[in-house]
Amino acid sequence: MNGAGNAFILADARDKPAPTAIPANGIRDWARRWPFDQLLVLEASDRADAFMRIWNCDGQEVGACGNGTRAAAWQMMEETGRNTVAIDTAAGILLASRRHGGQVSVDMGAPKLDWHEIPLSRPMDTVSLDFRAEIDGVRIENPGAVSMGNPHAVFFVRDVENLPIEKLGREVEFDPTFPEHVNAGFAQIYDPTHIRLRVWERGAGLTPACGTGACAALVAAHRRGLAERSASIMADGGELQVEWRETDGHVILTGPVEDEGEIELDL
Repeated sequence: MNGAGNAFILADARDKPAPTAIPANGIRDWARRWPFDQLLVLEASDRADAFMRIWNCDGQEVGACGNGTRAAAWQMMEETGRNTVAIDTAAGILLASRRHGGQVSVDMGAPKLDWHEIPLSRPMDTVSLDFRAEIDGVRIENPGAVSMGNPHAVFFVRDVENLPIEKLGREVEFDPTFPEHVNAGFAQIYDPTHIRLRVWERGAGLTPACGTGACAALVAAHRRGLAERSASIMADGGELQVEWRETDGHVILTGPVEDEGEIELDL
């Protein structure tokens, strides 16, 4: 499946023993055969419609995936005919709902904004980090930091299309400032309700779209006074809508989902 181009394998283990661990080399082998960004495994849950575990294509297990949650929710709603589902994750229970035109929304909860919640290696103002990186004479600095169940550093740039993101993203991902590594977002503000975004995802590299990255970009931009509380986020693979609600502080991610067919895996 994919969500705005963000590619997944969604495996259903709700009615069978679910794997507690999957060898990283196995996941990497599958990613070479069927290129994907995340492997999602649904398990039975006694407090939601399912529990979902998430592995990046490098074999690392992670806590959150916005577009993956939307994809899993779409599959479960198609099965049941329902318009809402609840999916439990390491980041908490996420509520998803069907929207018009094949769109799916998920409530990603409230962002974490304190330095130790991201986490960072030392206290810093997360609106504008005391951080910079330079590759091939291109310098980026002072990103906003947000956790959406996984850590993000969002850099605001003038021309996102011509940045050496592969080099910059890798440099930022593994910097000691981010003890759990970090997703590096590069955002160009077109206007307060339209943001162009490219994301170097930790463990996956440059992705066509990143749901939590889109959420983090909107939150970071609004905190900086660069965007409204709701905006269109234009990724390489498609357009996502993000709203940071003022009423409860939750971030709502909405976008398309596409089913690409079935394969068989031995988990």
